[in-house]
This record gives sequence, C-alpha cells and structure tokens, in this order.
Amino acid sequence: MPIDPPHFGQEFNDRLEQLFEWRRDVRRFRTDPLAEPVLEELLQMANLAPSVGNSQPWRWARVNSSEARTAIRENFEDSNTAAAEIYGVDVRAEYVKLKLEGLCRSPVHLAVFCDESTQQGRGLGRQSMPEMLAYSTVISVHSFWLAARARGIGVGWVSILDPDAVKACLEVPEAWKFVAYLCVGYPIEEHADPELVRNRWQQRQCLQLIER
Repeated sequence: MPIDPPHFGQEFNDRLEQLFEWRRDVRRFRTDPLAEPVLEELLQMANLAPSVGNSQPWRWARVNSSEARTAIRENFEDSNTAAAEIYGVDVRAEYVKLKLEGLCRSPVHLAVFCDESTQQGRGLGRQSMPEMLAYSTVISVHSFWLAARARGIGVGWVSILDPDAVKACLEVPEAWKFVAYLCVGYPIEEHADPELVRNRWQQRQCLQLIER
C-alpha cells in the first residue's frame, strides 16, 4: 500500500550538503577503540545501499589478527614503493609524505569484496554490464562512509594494494573481487579542506555537464 514519503526540509538538505562536503579520506587516527554497537550500526547502514537487481553483492570482512594486518601493511609498502616510482623525485617525496595508509593506528580494519558469483538478484540489470555488481559494492562503501562521518568517525580508503595478495592473505573465495580496504576510527584532527587539497596535490574540479 502506498504511503506518503517523509518530508526532508531545507534544514535537513543543508545539513546533508554539509555532510557530503565534510566527508574526508582520513589518514591519521586516534587509537581509541570503536564501540561494537556503533560499528554494527554503520554496517547496517552500508547494507541499506541500493544494488543492481537487489543483488547486495558486497561482502565485508573485519581484519583483526596481527598476522593479517602485518601482511596488509607489507602489501601496502610494496605497492606504495612501486606506485611512487611513476612520479618525479620532488613529487615522489611529497607523495610519500602524505602517509596515505593510516594502517598503523586505526582500530578497525575492514576489507570489502564483491561476490561476482552471487545468484541473488537473478542477474537482473547486469547481463550487458556485469560490472554493476562492483559499482553496487562501491555504493555500499560510500553509504558506510557517510554514516561514519555523520557520527564523527573517520574512514580512510587504502587503494595502494595488490588485490590478489589481499585475497590470498584473507583467504576469501575466488569469486570475491577485492574492492576496498578501509581504516576506521576517530580522527586525530579535523580540517575544513581535504588533505590532498591542503597539500597542493590537486584542487577539486567543477563538474562539467556535457549536453548531447
């Protein structure tokens, strides 16, 4: 039975815009633990994300053991060294100084995968675009991220990793595609501008709408 939609007033819309602006890729964390009920609440919010054919292909794994975290850190260090080589000497020094990982101090580590073998959703909407499963998983990550920032919790997405090594380290099924490694915790500090902008890495670009 149809119902009347909720009314989101101007104040809510202004606050929502502020939340989008305030979302940050946090790299420097306090070591304070994150309460389990809070983490569970964030994961429930992530699970509300839309997905192609209602497939809900996201698979979240919590990385707790010191052995697994050490392996992830070594993976990052190897991948970071290789990635830094594509830049000139001056830029490379700045790149390394940004400390993109946040892997040492954040209390919660989450690895997010896309189950490309899922039968849920019965293939709807992905016959011609199977990558829609991965896109759906990214939306789940973004939903988690916004929910976290609304609660004063920081999230850092570590993308400088070898996906195959991550899968092997965490012993996940072969059909799971690695999408994101998230460091989660309370930020050491907050800034009005993103760190990459503040360090003059690159300014945010205006959206250019193309007419056809």
